Amino acid sequence: MDIGKRYTPSEIEKKWYSLWKEKNYFAPDKKGEESFTIVIPPPNITGRLHMGHALNLTLQDILTRFYRMKGFDALWLPGEDHAGIATEHVVKKHLKETEGKRREDYDRDVFVGKVWEWADEYREHIKKQIEALGASVDWNRERFTLDEKLSGAVNKVFVELYNEGLIYRGKYIVNWCHHCGTVLADDEVEHEDKNGHLWHIRYPFKNKDGYIIVATTRPETMLGDVAIAVNPSDENNKHLIGEKVILPLMNREIPIIADAYVDPKFGTGFVKVTPAHDPNDYQIGLRHDLERIQIMDENVKINKNGGKFEGLDRYEARKLIVKELEELNLLEKIENYKNSVGQCYRCSSVVEPMLMDQWFVKMKPLAEKAIKVVEDNNVKFYPEKWKKVYLNWMNEIRDWCISRQLWWGHRIPVWYCNDCEHITVSEEKVTKCDKCDSENIYQDEDVLDTWFSSALWPFSTLGWPDSTEDLKRFYPTSVLVTAFDIIFFWIARMIMMGEKFMDEKPFSDVYITPLVRDKKGLKMSKSLGNGIDPIEVIDKFGADPVRFTLSILASQGRDVKLDINDIETYSKFANKIWNATRFVYINMENFEELSLTENDLYDEDKWIFTRLNRTKEIVNNNIKSYNFNIAAKALYEFFWNEYCDWYIEAVKDRLKMEGKEKHIAQNVLVQVLDSALKLLHPFMPFLTEELWAGLPNKKDNDVVITSKFPEKLENQIFEKEESYFSKIMEIVRGIRNVKAEMNIAVNKNVKVMYKSIEDLSSNAQEKIKMLGHVENIEKTVEKPNQSATAYVGENIEFYVLLGDLIDIEAEKKRLEKKMQKNEKEVEKFKKKLANKDFIEKAEQDIIEETKEKFKEAEYQLSKLSKLYEELK
Repeated sequence: MDIGKRYTPSEIEKKWYSLWKEKNYFAPDKKGEESFTIVIPPPNITGRLHMGHALNLTLQDILTRFYRMKGFDALWLPGEDHAGIATEHVVKKHLKETEGKRREDYDRDVFVGKVWEWADEYREHIKKQIEALGASVDWNRERFTLDEKLSGAVNKVFVELYNEGLIYRGKYIVNWCHHCGTVLADDEVEHEDKNGHLWHIRYPFKNKDGYIIVATTRPETMLGDVAIAVNPSDENNKHLIGEKVILPLMNREIPIIADAYVDPKFGTGFVKVTPAHDPNDYQIGLRHDLERIQIMDENVKINKNGGKFEGLDRYEARKLIVKELEELNLLEKIENYKNSVGQCYRCSSVVEPMLMDQWFVKMKPLAEKAIKVVEDNNVKFYPEKWKKVYLNWMNEIRDWCISRQLWWGHRIPVWYCNDCEHITVSEEKVTKCDKCDSENIYQDEDVLDTWFSSALWPFSTLGWPDSTEDLKRFYPTSVLVTAFDIIFFWIARMIMMGEKFMDEKPFSDVYITPLVRDKKGLKMSKSLGNGIDPIEVIDKFGADPVRFTLSILASQGRDVKLDINDIETYSKFANKIWNATRFVYINMENFEELSLTENDLYDEDKWIFTRLNRTKEIVNNNIKSYNFNIAAKALYEFFWNEYCDWYIEAVKDRLKMEGKEKHIAQNVLVQVLDSALKLLHPFMPFLTEELWAGLPNKKDNDVVITSKFPEKLENQIFEKEESYFSKIMEIVRGIRNVKAEMNIAVNKNVKVMYKSIEDLSSNAQEKIKMLGHVENIEKTVEKPNQSATAYVGENIEFYVLLGDLIDIEAEKKRLEKKMQKNEKEVEKFKKKLANKDFIEKAEQDIIEETKEKFKEAEYQLSKLSKLYEELK
């Protein structure tokens, strides 16, 4: 079979993905004794896949294809998340631009219908992007968090948790995003240190002259102050406990109270208490039974409780409040101050703590089993450092606010009776009050947090609450592959819900993917313009080079620094595999499949079989342990270096012969290529499927995706021949290096001499001549003049005779320049590593990278120095 001279990924990718889907190869076949299951982290329908998604999907596909080929009943279940806040935000913006209307201009059902139309379209976009990467997900089992069955599961969980007292409703301080128009859970708020101010305000005493000074970062909230708190152990201020002060601008008297929460060292030791606009103040208010005065509305504008500031935006009010305090001589001073500001994880608006009626889940009772299952290593984190992060958060867990002020999502299954005020909580739609039978009822307007439905994903997608065959066979799932930033949003909640409703962990392993950064180590973002679009690079280079690049860079615990040149490098690797396979095909004339024995094999055959089996072991072990980069590096080294650059070169002469020598070489080439393509398939599925299809030893209708993954064969480990041929390679590599350093063409024939007690065998001489482009090899008793040392072994040394091949004096000058350049490099890295500030402040991977560069520069200098000395 001639596969053509050029590797054209766009042609083969569409062909093979269509065939895989048509033949239903992605579906579990129930033949495997063991199941292997991954549920996809459902992408938001609002999004376009970025490089983080591409990495995540690639690694999941590697695992799925690997275990499918290992004989497991492998299921990778796909789906999408309805992404309540993000989707509603995008659709509202779209409708405003296209129809000039706000959400409130529509009936709720009409608006939700428009969101469904948008969602259906964008779900298809997401699916096409997932397919472009070659992801072998079982599309027959695709799920959506708003599917009817999944919605039924959501309602059941809500009702059961409510009936157990684990879901409750109350007025509490919540995180309010006025831009998105909804409350956020604590872990949906991102905190960022920002430059601000600390305003020191004078609060006059009511019954005597003088004042106290209170420092605040948010002067507008003083309109809702109900007390001033001091620490009871504060020697400077505790004598004032019980006194009353006048709240500036509002002229309301408020007490000075004692509370241990107050840090005497912060500011002046006095803390203003605004229970309706600060979570810590809210707790102080509960302890002291203080009034809760809300001074902002849902648009973060001052309401009627703010007196003359009513109607102003919070920041407009701040300016006027500060101005009036100055005019009344009530502002002591203003300091520059950096503090942590909470922002919405979706739109980056500053979150406002607000007192609202919301629905909550009691988390501590649910967290107990979810903590134990990780402590006992029944759920393992890779890398292990994330276990500690998970446990720290779980042990400090707070109740989860699950209600959102949206129309798109799972509407809270609660109905209120206007007649008797009874609350009915039901899985099914309610038409009358279950207490007084009144039909004068209405459903809660809010929807559930998107993460509530996602928390059920590992079992709701498999059919729960029904006892389905899929649920029995595929739960618990095998591994979750996801990013670190949703450990709390999603991973923790899935473990809690799995333990609660399935009485079983949802997965055994959690692999946390590295963060994909740009080549400088900066986070990819639209604002920096440093992102790499995976679909664009797939269009340019093909899916397989993109996948392999991400795999080989995916080191556990270290961020991926991605450069477009990396993808180009592994595009060349794909071309190398293509060209090597084409060479094999072209040399298969009169091929006969043989059952090879050890006696049939040549030294180089035994070496390549040994190296193949070493590679099999590395790949098998490291995919199982999620060290994808180590497996990928082993494959790269084997294919590019050992198979293409050494073995193919070593058998070219045998392929020109006739008879058994040729047939043995053909069979070894094919057998090794067969296994190598299978090993590579999980990483580069399209390329390997296309190339494997033409192998002369394969059966009709076979495909790699369903073939058996290669295992290490002990009877194909030939240590003696491995050592022998490896030494030949080292000698040849030394000859090639001398040529490269001396600017001699690699295919230029050179003369070589060796010094040894024993004579070099004719077999070894022939291999060195062929692989090293050597015209003559002779023995010597000492190093010849005008020669460069190519190899120094235990009992043998090799020299390349330079003679008339180079201008010695010109070469010495060239080497001197290179040495001077290298000396500067060595000195630069040496100074950097001796710099205390660099060692203390730089990221660990940057330090390690600098050390590696230093070592390499020293090595290169040493090598050049030796060559220079030999030319003297």
